Amino acid sequence: MRSTVSERRWNPILGEWVVTATHRQDRTFLPPAGFCPLCPTREGGFPSEVPEPDYEFVVFENKFPSLRHNPSQPTVESTALCPVMPAVGACEVVLYSSDHNRTLADMSVEKIGQLVEVWKDRYEELAERKDINYVFIFENKGEAIGVTIHHPHGQIYAFPFIPPKVQRAIANEEAHYESTGRCLHCDLIAQELNDGRRIVARNDGFVAFVPFYARYPYEVHIYALEHLPSISEFCTATCNSLASLLHTVLRKYDNLWGISMPYMMVMHQNPTDGEPHMGSHFHIEFYPPLRTAEKLKYLAGCESGAGTFVNDTLPEEKAFELRQAEPTTE
Repeated sequence: MRSTVSERRWNPILGEWVVTATHRQDRTFLPPAGFCPLCPTREGGFPSEVPEPDYEFVVFENKFPSLRHNPSQPTVESTALCPVMPAVGACEVVLYSSDHNRTLADMSVEKIGQLVEVWKDRYEELAERKDINYVFIFENKGEAIGVTIHHPHGQIYAFPFIPPKVQRAIANEEAHYESTGRCLHCDLIAQELNDGRRIVARNDGFVAFVPFYARYPYEVHIYALEHLPSISEFCTATCNSLASLLHTVLRKYDNLWGISMPYMMVMHQNPTDGEPHMGSHFHIEFYPPLRTAEKLKYLAGCESGAGTFVNDTLPEEKAFELRQAEPTTE
């Protein structure tokens, strides 16, 4: 019988935590039609995770979490080089729709705006926990990403530490602020707006662009034009503005080649550790794994082993293609 373990082990070479969650080996993998655990439970049908005949949104604790509110004690003892600790935290699933066949790109601006409000609510509630230092909201879409359930949904990981990639960003944000007195992200936005070639779309509250340093061919970042550290600072108008631009970018992705674009969508914002982070600036990053309609951008030796991405395309050209991929009307 497989052990059920949730612990974090320290990698002293990279200076970062690795989460060990053995029970995730048993999680659902591409269930057949009629057996989706995220669909509403139909009368006389498969008992899903949602015991209701229909729903707008649902948020619940992941059945196979990497982080737990009350994890078991580690299976091994710490050493001076390699500490080990219980994997405290939270993992939540956010269901976007009861319709199994929809995607976020199919949904109306109003519906996406309601989802932004859901994200805001979960960020604020999880941020209140003293054992949570970073709330990470994301969506994995498509089998090319490794998705095992196709039902439209995202996830939230609430970490007891600040993840290493975020730590690196914070260090650079703080260094820029100390040397200039300005937000690094605000300066990057100004540079992109001034250049214009990499802009994909914008509205009164947000701008979407392929960054100068894009690692994936069709990587897009969506930034709040105002210096807003987190989604907690959003008013209703800001939520709606983000929803509108998300809707535009998602439709452009799908219209690029006439397929439902797979992607990772990740949200970066202020840590919840109670410390001042002057350079935090809310933004969303999209990492589509496709470099053409039929070819994947694989993370091979250079990317995975050395940590240096090689982009086979020019961000300026890919941004132009996305600008031309006009979204269809609802």
